[in-house]
Amino acid sequence: MHLKIVTNLGKKRDINERIMHIQSLNNKIITTVKKKGRGKIIFTKDFFLLGTEFAIRQSLSRLCKDGMLVRLAAGTYLYPKISKLTGIVYPSVEEVVKQIAKREKSRIVPTGLYALNKIGLSTQVPMRFVFLTDGAARKLKIADINVKFQKTIAKNLSFKGKLTILVVFALKEIGKDNVRQDELKRINELLLHESREVIIHDSKIAPNWIARILLNSLKKD
Repeated sequence: MHLKIVTNLGKKRDINERIMHIQSLNNKIITTVKKKGRGKIIFTKDFFLLGTEFAIRQSLSRLCKDGMLVRLAAGTYLYPKISKLTGIVYPSVEEVVKQIAKREKSRIVPTGLYALNKIGLSTQVPMRFVFLTDGAARKLKIADINVKFQKTIAKNLSFKGKLTILVVFALKEIGKDNVRQDELKRINELLLHESREVIIHDSKIAPNWIARILLNSLKKD
């Protein structure tokens, strides 16, 4: 009987210690998240020094259920800003992408409709974004917008110009035989703000038909 009581007390002590450990981890994660500030992206890796990956994921999952965090993807969370009128305020896709690139020290290139939109060749607001990266491949959901990070070859990330890279991937989205004169005019206007050296460099790694468009813009200086 005495042995049974001691065993039960030992089990209760173990359970209490686990609960205290979970609460301690939870409090440490909450403190760290609050220090980062609202609107910041939170990664599971941010807390690896605090406990096991399983325990950290469990804690972050609880914080999502409690409404403190929003899960964007596996291992990626948002500590959202809150509006009294509308509730959760999601950051722009661009803000999220910049934070992820900074955290991972990775390069990220916009493609498709987003590239077209950024340089004024489309007014359509994309609901799906694809970025090429040398960082981790992942899929995110920011409110109703789907964001995909797709691994790519080094060549696609070697462009020097912030404008030329958008032009290259916008043109890829339009297609070789579908570029209109008004789009070429807009591209030529944009490339006036890019240096000659950068355009020449980037033309060497662009597809041939796009390289010709980039180099032709230099003749209009």
